[in-house]
Formats: sequence, C-alpha cells, structure tokens
Amino acid sequence: MHPTIHRLTIWRFVAARHPSAFLLAAQLLSLLLYPLMDQTSEGRMLFGGVAVVVVPLAVWTVSRSPMLNTLAWLLAVPSLLLTIWVVLKDDTAMLPLAATLESLLYFYAATGLIMYMMRDTRVSADELFAAGATFTLIAWGFAYAFFVCQSWYPNSFTGLEPERERTWLELLFFSFTNLSATGLGDVLPVSAPARVLTMLEQLAGVGYIATVVSRLIGLTIVQHTAK
Repeated sequence: MHPTIHRLTIWRFVAARHPSAFLLAAQLLSLLLYPLMDQTSEGRMLFGGVAVVVVPLAVWTVSRSPMLNTLAWLLAVPSLLLTIWVVLKDDTAMLPLAATLESLLYFYAATGLIMYMMRDTRVSADELFAAGATFTLIAWGFAYAFFVCQSWYPNSFTGLEPERERTWLELLFFSFTNLSATGLGDVLPVSAPARVLTMLEQLAGVGYIATVVSRLIGLTIVQHTAK
C-alpha cells in the first residue's frame, strides 16, 4: 500500500473512532492562536468560519441523525456566509448577527455531544474526549453571547481599562473562568443582560459538572471495578 494512502486510512480510522478528539484539538489549537489575531476582526472571524464547519461535522459524527445534521447546517451556512461578508466588506454591523448564529451553533453542538455521552452506560475513549470538547463548546457559545450582549448594550462589561469595550479574547477568558467557577474578576458584568447571561453560564457550568462529568467518572470507576 502506498504510504500516503496508508496514512489517509489511519486518519479515517481515527476520525471514525474518535471524532470528539479532533473537535477538542481544533478548539484548543484555535485558542492557542487567538492571541496572535485578537486585535483583528478578520482573524477572529476567520477562526469563527473554521468553527462553523468543524462543529456541525462533529455533531453529525456523534448523532447520526439526518434531522440534527440538517439543523446544524442551517445554523452553520448562514453564519459562514456572514463571516465571509464581514471579512470581505468590513461590515462590522453584521458581526452581532454572525455571532448570534455561532453562539446557537455551539450550544446546539454541545447539546448533541451531551446526548451522545448520556445515551448508554458504557464510557468510551471518545466520550472522554467529548467531555472536554463539550466544555469548550459551552464556553465558546457563551463568549459569543457576551459579544452580542456587548454589541447591543454598550458598556455591559468592565475591567482593566474600563473606558473601552472588552476584546473577543477577554470575553472568551471571562467565559472560561465563569463556566469553571474560577471567577478571577478581570472582567465583570455590569449591565442587567450581561449579569443574567453570566448567571445562566454559572448554572450551566454547575449542571454540566454535576450531571455529565460526574456520571462519566462514576461509570468509568464501575467499568474498571468490574474488570
């Protein structure tokens, strides 16, 4: 077998067995690259465009439901088109709409992965990757929601240099610290809508850890004990 064909066969096998690992890797890779492009809307929206392609494919791999797959693409395609429009035309007025669709898409994908992890009583390696990927999806979904909130209600967030709006990376950082209950306090919600979104994310973080993660840990212990 030709080496290139052999490598492709291996990648297809890994992708089929561990699609959540690819999603988690893509999320973490984009996170590492965000600081290099945080000051440019083109850079942030480019990663958003990549995300709206990767996420529906990940949902499709775990759900296997044509209806769910169609809904994912109904969210992904308009978001991707808006992303391209913003980058090419520098039409920042369309950013909130694109961010809204991306936020819905991330929440939808997270819901699909949670259903995937909860559907049986056996824990596979891919489900462990899915647990990490779902956490990042929820964090990204709320980060986009915070971005929309800041666009609709200026000065919704404050922090260091309170006279300016929070950057995308700052909102993503706030989302991760809020979802994980770390609460470092570098970014603070000050408007009513921002505080409501913050409380909803806190509730989502506690619920995710208490139900999904604890269940996976418990089932993993049971499986190892049974062996």
